[in-house]
Amino acid sequence: MPRKYVSTEALLKPDPRFSDELASKFINCLMVCGKKTTAQAMFYGALDIVASKVKDKTPVEIFHQALENVKPQVEVRSKRVGGATYQVPMEVSRKRQRSLAIRWLLAAARAKKGRPMMRRLADEVLAAYRGEGDAIKKREDTHRMAEANKAFAHFAW
Repeated sequence: MPRKYVSTEALLKPDPRFSDELASKFINCLMVCGKKTTAQAMFYGALDIVASKVKDKTPVEIFHQALENVKPQVEVRSKRVGGATYQVPMEVSRKRQRSLAIRWLLAAARAKKGRPMMRRLADEVLAAYRGEGDAIKKREDTHRMAEANKAFAHFAW
């Protein structure tokens, strides 16, 4: 890592519509080829669709709850001990939880083909908010894998 490295977290500005840093981070991850305006249009359009379907909460609250539902608590990491590789369950840091949740939500939305990204993203956010969908399934699989390899937890050092 270079000596003059500055974390991009300090440079992250809140998004213009909701003044939310998490939304800004999500938009940056959604962005492809530097087209931030297009990514913002997709994100805000998706939240408008979400707002039309769920009336009791604001779209940002729904988005936050969806990401909270997708965040993993534990994951497995490969550890090489004496020539054998073990899948060792480890707790996930807050920053990595957020990053994995965003990544899984976007991957789930991008995997569904045939409709505009705005609709796919809205459907995935709603599904995650309700505790279902592909992103939630990914988190459950990760937790199940960590539970299955609990016997190797003593290798976590």
